[in-house]
Amino acid sequence: MARVETGGRLHVGFCNLSLSRDRLYGSVGLALDEPRVVVDAERADTVVCDHHNAREHAERACALLGVDGAHVTVREELPRHVGLGSGTQLALAVLTAVARAHGRDPRVRERAPELGRGGRSGVGVAAFEAGGFVLDAGHPTERFTTERPARGEWDVPPVSARHAVPEDWRFVLVCPDADPGKSESGEEESMRSVVERADGALADRIAGAVTRRVLPAIATDDVDAFGAAVAEVGRLNGAWYADEQGGVYRPPAGALVDELTASPAVTGAGQSSWGPVVYGVTDVSRADAAEDAGWSALDAAGVGGDVRVVEPRNVGALVE
Repeated sequence: MARVETGGRLHVGFCNLSLSRDRLYGSVGLALDEPRVVVDAERADTVVCDHHNAREHAERACALLGVDGAHVTVREELPRHVGLGSGTQLALAVLTAVARAHGRDPRVRERAPELGRGGRSGVGVAAFEAGGFVLDAGHPTERFTTERPARGEWDVPPVSARHAVPEDWRFVLVCPDADPGKSESGEEESMRSVVERADGALADRIAGAVTRRVLPAIATDDVDAFGAAVAEVGRLNGAWYADEQGGVYRPPAGALVDELTASPAVTGAGQSSWGPVVYGVTDVSRADAAEDAGWSALDAAGVGGDVRVVEPRNVGALVE
């Protein structure tokens, strides 16, 4: 038997969504230690799995690996479509567990496109591989235009920069009781609409924020500068998505971001991916106050939900 354990990820934003620039997408994000995905797999003659999505991944993994089957059990999973990378982490965990149960190399980066992963952002794959803060290089614009190529006919974006996230940094996650974020066909349609209209000038501003603010902050372990910088990248990204999600942030994320930003315990806040999860950047000395700020943000927004403070993850998926 093989067991694979990995965490979620934050997706801060894309570097470029304009067709007028050489490379499309290019993601900024980082790996979280919690919440987690835990998947077990044992050799079997057929695929046996009572988790619908994991079963599909297991069937495809067996076909890619050239094995007969596996008995797959999902012990823990990320909340689906809330902005924490549930689809990619589950798919890669299943692939890796099935491969290791059969004594095979999962070759995650190579096979991720066959599982439908890494078609825009490479942060999820990179976080699964080695954790940390990740900036990926995006895709050649001429290959992607407004649509991804067919499944398996792209490469996962290479990692342009990776840094360990300081161990004393923390991230407050505020998950409101709201509809799940966009996924699958709905996400494809929205992204196509955004890319067709995207202003290249925003990409240039984001490039400046990433190179002059985000990267220096993570390289120098400056949590206050990092929080402010990723918050700026998130706001600029939101201008691209405003028509698709009802504002710079998807409601009620905007109210939550405003409340978190007002707290002295939080150095910067933003929406992860399509949300509804909102994150705040803090450190261990301010973690309790940041958690309180998260609950206060939910109260101020008039919505229920959950708040947790989590550590960064600077290692990839663990295999037993």
